[in-house]
Amino acid sequence: MENPFLFPVLAGALALGVGVLVTWLVLRTGSASSGELSGRLAQMADSLAAQQAQLAERLQSQERQLGRVLEERLSDMGKRLNDGLDQSSLRTGATLSELRERLAVIDSAQANIAQLSERMVSLQDILSNKQARGAFGEIQLQDLISQVLPPQAYEFQAPIGERRRVDCLIKLPRPPGSIAIDAKFPLESFHQLRSAKDDAERTQAGRAFATAVLTHVRDISEKYIVPGETAESALMFLPSESVYAELYANFPEVVEKSYRARVWIVSPTTLMATLTTIRAVLKDARMREQADVIQAQVRHLLDDVKRLAERAGNLEKHFTQASDDLRLLKVSVDKVVRHSEQVEAIQLGDSGKTEDVV
Repeated sequence: MENPFLFPVLAGALALGVGVLVTWLVLRTGSASSGELSGRLAQMADSLAAQQAQLAERLQSQERQLGRVLEERLSDMGKRLNDGLDQSSLRTGATLSELRERLAVIDSAQANIAQLSERMVSLQDILSNKQARGAFGEIQLQDLISQVLPPQAYEFQAPIGERRRVDCLIKLPRPPGSIAIDAKFPLESFHQLRSAKDDAERTQAGRAFATAVLTHVRDISEKYIVPGETAESALMFLPSESVYAELYANFPEVVEKSYRARVWIVSPTTLMATLTTIRAVLKDARMREQADVIQAQVRHLLDDVKRLAERAGNLEKHFTQASDDLRLLKVSVDKVVRHSEQVEAIQLGDSGKTEDVV
């Protein structure tokens, strides 16, 4: 594209050149007549006017062309801007949609967290109350036992000894006899042990924890091991794996004393393994109880097998007799056929070919 300012510059330069030329001619032809000079000046003026007209026309054409170019560029720029705004709007809409979905997920997670917080507060309230904590341990014990053993093999809050009730009584045949299970939860002393800040506090809390556990062991041994009524041992159920792990990891002397008192301390995991073993024992006991019935049924089965063998022999005899009868029947049929043929031969006069039939 040509420079739009080039033509005004050329026009000015041309006018300046014409002025200089006129001045030179005046100085050179000072003796010439004024008429001739005027004619030349008129011609030059006409030529200059024509050139200016041409320059003006070209300037207008360039302006129109420049306007079209500017309009096209502005239109293209507006189109690009609109496309960019549309794409930006689409991306913004998609981003807002994803943001709404994530906010919905966050709201759901917050609701779950709020529910979990309420449950944790409720659990903390339960564990802070001794009676509620005992009920919590009993409920967990009931859930574990009811999942493994049949209903006739246990009893909750079973009477035992002199006006006492145990959390659960596993009914086993002798030996070993019924086993008592009592749920205990020494949570306060365990929390004191965990929250100890120095060795002195830890030692004091450890002694309190050991004392609490041994107190429970002694109570179970004295109350729920009844000679002639229960087995020679009982189970102490700790409804917390962390308390059980702390006891067996750092208090072996307490565990040894519980063994000597014939009280076995179990956690939910070890109780499940113990109940599985008890279930196998109950199954074996039922099998022994039903051994006579099974033997009687086996004897009846043997008698039935013998009768079946006799009846099969009789059926075989019948089949043999039937086979013989069929063979004799075939012989008789053959004789009847031969007699019929002889009778037919006699009727035809061929008596010389008659044979005796046996």
